[in-house]
Amino acid sequence: WVKQQSPLGYRAYLVVFKNMKMVPVPDQAFGNFFEGDCYIVLYRSQASSNSMDIHYWIGNSSSQDEQGAAAILVTQLDEFLGGSPVQHREVQAAESSKFRSYFRNGLIYKKGGVESGFRHVESNVYNILRLLHIKGRKHVTATEVEVSWSSFNSGDVFLLDMGKVIVQWNGPQSNRSEKLKAVLLAQDIRDRERGGRAQIGVVEGGDEEDSPELMKIMRAVLGQRSGKLKEAEPDDTPDYHQQTANIKLYNVSDESGKLVVQEVAMQPLTQDLLHSTDCYIVDQGGSSVLVWKGKEASVEERRSALGRAVGFIKAKNYASSTNVEVMAEGGESAMFKHLFISWTEKGQTKGLGNVYTTGKIAKVEQVKFDVMELHARPELAAQQRMVDDASGQVQIWRIEDLELRELHPSSFGQFYGGDCYLVLYTYKRANKLQYILYMWQGRHATQDEITSCAYQAVAMDNKYSGVPVQVRVVMGKEPRHFLAIFKGKLIIFEGGTGRAGVTNPSPGARLFQVRGTHEMNTRATEVPARSSSLNTNDVFLLKTDHTIYLWYGKGCSGDEREMAKAVADVLSRQDKQVVMEGQEPAEFWVALGGKAPYACDKRLQKEETPHSPRLFECSNQTGRFRMTEVEDLTQEDLDQDDVMLLDTWEEIFLWIGRSANEYETKEACNSALEYLRTHPAGRDPDTPIISVKQGYEPLTFTGWFNAWDPHKWSNLNNTELSKGSAGGSNGGGGYSAPGGPAQFSSPPSYKTGEYLGPSTTLAPSTTPAPRTGEYLGPELLLNKSPKELPKGVDPNRREDYLSDVDLENLLGCSRSGFQRLPKWRQNDLKKKAGLF
Repeated sequence: WVKQQSPLGYRAYLVVFKNMKMVPVPDQAFGNFFEGDCYIVLYRSQASSNSMDIHYWIGNSSSQDEQGAAAILVTQLDEFLGGSPVQHREVQAAESSKFRSYFRNGLIYKKGGVESGFRHVESNVYNILRLLHIKGRKHVTATEVEVSWSSFNSGDVFLLDMGKVIVQWNGPQSNRSEKLKAVLLAQDIRDRERGGRAQIGVVEGGDEEDSPELMKIMRAVLGQRSGKLKEAEPDDTPDYHQQTANIKLYNVSDESGKLVVQEVAMQPLTQDLLHSTDCYIVDQGGSSVLVWKGKEASVEERRSALGRAVGFIKAKNYASSTNVEVMAEGGESAMFKHLFISWTEKGQTKGLGNVYTTGKIAKVEQVKFDVMELHARPELAAQQRMVDDASGQVQIWRIEDLELRELHPSSFGQFYGGDCYLVLYTYKRANKLQYILYMWQGRHATQDEITSCAYQAVAMDNKYSGVPVQVRVVMGKEPRHFLAIFKGKLIIFEGGTGRAGVTNPSPGARLFQVRGTHEMNTRATEVPARSSSLNTNDVFLLKTDHTIYLWYGKGCSGDEREMAKAVADVLSRQDKQVVMEGQEPAEFWVALGGKAPYACDKRLQKEETPHSPRLFECSNQTGRFRMTEVEDLTQEDLDQDDVMLLDTWEEIFLWIGRSANEYETKEACNSALEYLRTHPAGRDPDTPIISVKQGYEPLTFTGWFNAWDPHKWSNLNNTELSKGSAGGSNGGGGYSAPGGPAQFSSPPSYKTGEYLGPSTTLAPSTTPAPRTGEYLGPELLLNKSPKELPKGVDPNRREDYLSDVDLENLLGCSRSGFQRLPKWRQNDLKKKAGLF
């Protein structure tokens, strides 16, 4: 086994088959796959020692014997590791997003197999001539194609690799992201396969005359081009619409002595359909096949799970490239859990203030948390959906005649179902003002009012220079922070309006259900004033013409009773009368129209497990709007050219990049609604949707990302790249090489006609390297002890010996930008890059 520490905190193990034996792949060859071979990739998460994934990759030219051997060895490896890893079947050019995410600089498909695969990659070998066709934006693939002009097209990027020189040719219609990814891949080939000694040149296909030297080299290899370039090829990118497919669950059993696959249910699926004694197949309409192995299933059933999935694909006439995922009970993937209406783990803990719909019998203990921990622990802020302790400034406007009318603080917390409101919450973070703009939509508001509310929200967002985080709130689905703003005095009236001068029709008796244990999570919601609305687990307020009854269900707590008293004081100054369940006076039942059965089951329901967040990229770069899932979400996955959708189950975040176009932004909002509507788990279509702009992310968003860097985009600018640069001319950067976080400043301008190498600079350095007088390649400075460094190099100032290009690639910022950072920040970047 050969190990590699990845930037994501994983360890990778790869093997390739040689005469049906496993042969270790050297670390410099990671990401290179021969089309005639099969590979096994094992990833072990450092974040969780119990989390492992086994992928077996099938090359398009590999033999049936090799594919069969791969499947057998994967099963053996799974048993050796205790059956806990999730198994994945990957087919060349149709790999899962999780597999592609392991190789941040892209996958390279190489011609040949077996013997060539056995040799794999040798460092510092220059007798190479190949043409790589680069495709993809988020996860890049590079396929070896015929070294000929006939292989080129106008929409993609190509690398002509000649050993000591690598020429990157950017198609006239290729976009900035593809160009940057290709640069990263070229640098990766240079550093890992050529020991950092190759030079890289860039040609803009639409302006080839600007690069006469490089074009001379290309023509010497390819000959003179005749005729026009081929048209751009569309990227074959999967999108989120696969979730709308017909989800079916099948049981796999061998009780009869023969393995049988039988359909059990269709979506929506529930967890209780899965029994530990059996194995199951979940079919996502042919887009992927998921296999679940029960803990008590027979050995034969478990061993045959992967093979049965492959046989299932053939029987259904699905594409041979269909992704397969096999997991054991207790080790389910996030995608698998998302296919079920709810998913409960054994021994799960309970958190703060979950929102429950009115009338449910469920009763969950709610635990208060220490708000002082929110800024120190952003992951807690995300899990609890709280950006602060809700002590900021509040302003509220009601939509009246399609205009805004500001409300007096005396009416704060009273929301009417016939109205729409804008709630602006202002707070400070790091001595900087932050804003959240809630758009509350009453259930009975007119469509004109709802539209006007959205329009006025845009106007207010513009007034505050686009800084506010916008949150759509549907009546009855208020998020936790919204509840906390009103300090336990939030009252939601079913209908009517709060407008002055408008007399609401008298409904007679009014009944309110009170839920919450403290001022951070309490609200009172009006329900139909009849006996069947009562719930033994809650407190209810019954308001009549003369008095207010506080009805205490047998399952309510003392804290809930205290909060109900506070709400009752806000609701009316009338006399209060406490009524215990089972001791109601006759007048109480008369006010409710007579006694009737109501929810009185004391059975407690466990809290729903927090689902793992899922990140999707929303883009129309390919000419069609798509949503593509991004695995193992990190801050680097947020692309400033796109809109990203983050699904945390309780809410949907739309992260809007600085360079995202208007069409993507508009379609993302519509697709968020469609995503909820078509989700196989039957998601609530009124789930809050939160719009977040790049650079203004709240803690409730950043807490879902490990090691979020708040300074990453502090110097963000939208400087247009010069014509002929590797970044194209359609926006700012967002580019980084392995070893340092990206900065959203302009990426290095790779001028056409010039070479990039470890000792080649694009411009004179502003800081001369001390003592040596010349720059050193990164391979001589990275992860070296002081004794291993070249003579005369100061180990505390290694960055001074790097060229401007290499320094920016490794540290993610320019030399001048790096020097402006505080010392602790400089050291942090150097540690991450291996320069400390």
